[in-house]
Amino acid sequence: MPVHRSGSARRALSALIGLLAALLTATFALPGSAFAAQGAKAIPHPEDDWAGSQILKHEGASLSDEEPSGLLATVEGVDVSSHQGNVAWSTLWSSGVRFAYVKATEGTSYINPYFAQQYNGSYNVGMTRGAYHFALPDNSSGAAQANYFVDHGGGWTKDGKTLPGALDMEYNPYGATCYGKSASAMVSWIKDFTTTYKSRTGRDPVIYTSTSWWKSCTGNSSAFGSVNPLWIPRYGSSVGELPAGWGFHTIWQYTSTGPTVGDHDQFNGAMDRLQALANG
Repeated sequence: MPVHRSGSARRALSALIGLLAALLTATFALPGSAFAAQGAKAIPHPEDDWAGSQILKHEGASLSDEEPSGLLATVEGVDVSSHQGNVAWSTLWSSGVRFAYVKATEGTSYINPYFAQQYNGSYNVGMTRGAYHFALPDNSSGAAQANYFVDHGGGWTKDGKTLPGALDMEYNPYGATCYGKSASAMVSWIKDFTTTYKSRTGRDPVIYTSTSWWKSCTGNSSAFGSVNPLWIPRYGSSVGELPAGWGFHTIWQYTSTGPTVGDHDQFNGAMDRLQALANG
């Protein structure tokens, strides 16, 4: 015998079915998770991706734990990610470290779960600090990743202690070296990120990249050297050849095996120039 339902009962049943369907198909992207938001690709192991992680794999490990010599004026720094967990900032400060870059995001779904301890902890001991984004150009657009970065720790404020955000461009941890993009497409992706970041913050982001990757994946583009400060990894006694367009580097990641956290950097200038970079 058929069951006859009132119009209100049918509407209620339809709404319930719709809610259950939505719950079954929804994708949740929680801070620190490796699952992508709807419309983006999954990120299998973002906790293993930090500034230089792929440089080590493709270009070799640190040649020395000694600080490089020959630069007239430098400021010692470090860069960290969830790979380091909770960082002993007071120990680093006591050893002479005065600035830090902290991984904030990757793609459009991952947030470093240690970001607050690392970003605020470095600031609280007196360091100048900034955030960086690990780029996945085949995951989503440059603009989408710049917005995600700014919205999750990568912003900038003129407080004298915050460095402009940095864009980490290096070898693909999940596949083809250049993320399946031609040199011109990669340059366009980077421009999409940098222009969006500037429109959101008023600052041109720092670009982290190696000369070898830059040559391979951008065709050694000179489009960014006059605008974006260069943060270059090279684990040895000198910076070596720079990518096209840059006449000098701003930050040098010179070792992956330094004290306390591993990745150590030198700012190419005295403290007043580091403060100038922070102030814009």
